[in-house]
Amino acid sequence: MKLKPLFNNVIVKPLKDEKVTESGIILPDTVDKEKPEKGEIIAVGSGKVLENGQVSKMSVKVGDQVMFKKYSPDEVKVDGQDYLVLSESDIIAIIE
Repeated sequence: MKLKPLFNNVIVKPLKDEKVTESGIILPDTVDKEKPEKGEIIAVGSGKVLENGQVSKMSVKVGDQVMFKKYSPDEVKVDGQDYLVLSESDIIAIIE
């Protein structure tokens, strides 16, 4: 199955940060139950429809790594893979 976001929505694959203690122990992502705040964009919608009927251009593109608001995305699972669906306005930064 393939996901295609509509309008100003994007599909993001969450990036998980490995946490390592000072002694070198790697903590699994299950230690921190918070939702991810970073991800890689895998699909982008066509853009937001403005009041005058025109479509505004998206400011992010496929492949961008982004930071987003913690509780804004909707979680979906497709073919065993977790993805996040969020609005472009919930993206707070592009990681360069």
